[in-house]
Amino acid sequence: MQPGSVIVDLAAERGGNCELTKPGQTVVVGGVTILGPDNLPSDVPYHASQMFAKNVLTFLQHLISLGLPGKVHTDDEITRETLICRDGEVLNPRVRQLLNLP
Repeated sequence: MQPGSVIVDLAAERGGNCELTKPGQTVVVGGVTILGPDNLPSDVPYHASQMFAKNVLTFLQHLISLGLPGKVHTDDEITRETLICRDGEVLNPRVRQLLNLP
């Protein structure tokens, strides 16, 4: 990135999306400022709530556009990756691992 650029790593408290992020700190590398806020939603709760609501609405609109409720389109990446269980079986690999399921 060019010097003077700014990165705000919204995932800083969970390790970050930028390799150089340091949670809770601001660092400058090669003229690029990298902000690693710790709990950004608590600093801007009103806007965080707005963003969360918009994300949920967009997700639901996506599911409805595919014809849900009804057929579950596992060929759609968003549906597939957010589907936890179906017909009584846990499908999501990460959830299966956390539950110690084979």
